[in-house]
This record gives sequence, structure tokens and C-alpha cells, in this order.
Amino acid sequence: MSRIVLASSNPGKLTEFNQLLADSGRSFVAQSAYAVEDVEETGLSFVENALLKARHAARLSGLPALADDSGLCVDHLHGAPGLYSARYSGGHGDSAANNAKLLRELDGVPTERRGAFFICVLVLLQHADDPAPLIAEGRWHGRVLTEQRGTQGFGYDPLFLPDGETVSAAELPPGLKNRISHRGRALAQLRHRLETPHL
Repeated sequence: MSRIVLASSNPGKLTEFNQLLADSGRSFVAQSAYAVEDVEETGLSFVENALLKARHAARLSGLPALADDSGLCVDHLHGAPGLYSARYSGGHGDSAANNAKLLRELDGVPTERRGAFFICVLVLLQHADDPAPLIAEGRWHGRVLTEQRGTQGFGYDPLFLPDGETVSAAELPPGLKNRISHRGRALAQLRHRLETPHL
């Protein structure tokens, strides 16, 4: 079993990655197991931030590293919260405050102008100085609801209604969500790249 350090302190992401790649011969361990703390995300794009996180985790752990940078981009807010999704309300990872702020920002905005998409960029490095990282991207389109629905998932899931669905991301069965989400799509792309190394 190949071990890869996940450049994240988010337990929800660790669970999703291990579920999605359970039969790939790879297991993910949180960077905290190697006393790796979060690196400052100073990039101006999701790709830059994912690279920063992966290099930091690989360098300090000595293992291959997978980083993801993801967020919610809302059309009416010109792509916000975007890169700052996890700290939209000021504190990092305060989902309740982030969701409350998003609802305030969209108060009174009609349904047709509440379009949004989740994006996930994955970067896999074989070592800290890997000059040819594997990069995969997934997007999940939908719209922002006017109230939170559901208790599954994490982050903005209770406020996100995916295109073609009648329930929020937080109401979807975890197995289905994992397959169709931005992270699931990016991981499927990454897995394809890993299985066909000549690409």
C-alpha cells in the first residue's frame, strides 16, 4: 500500500479521499501525523495554492504529497468567496460563519442570479522538488439556496443545490456526492492520469 500525505488539516477531505481511492492501492494520511502545519496560502489561483501546500507537506514529511485547493465561486459575487472560501468570514474553517455571511451577501438576490460552482484543483507531487506535478481539476455547477438544507458533507454543502438535483449537496448520499462532486471529478481525472502514466 502506497502512502501519500494529504496536505490538509480538514478531516472531511481526508475521509473523502480515502473513500474515493480506497481500491487504488494508495492510502492517505493527514499531514498532522507528521507534525506538518498548514502553510500560508499566498497564491493568486487555486493551482498556485495547491502547489504551495503539496510542496510544503512533501518537504516536511518526506513522502509523496497530494494537495487540493477548492472553493465556491458565486456568479453574483464575481467569483467570491473563491480562494477565500475557507476564511470568508474572517476565521479559517468556520463553516457556520461562512454560510451565514454568504446568505447575507445574497439576501434578496433572485434564484436565476444565484448561479455558482465548486472547483477543486488537485496537485500530486512525488517529492518536494518534483518538476512535473500531476494536476487535475473538477467543477460542480449549481446555485446557492436561500437557506441551509441537510447535515451531510461540510463547508458550503448545505447551501449548494447542484444542477440536475432536487436536494442540496448536504442531503445527497455520501457515495453519490463523492462521485459527482468537484472533488470526485478531479480525483477521477487524477486517477485516470495515474493509471495511464504516459499521458
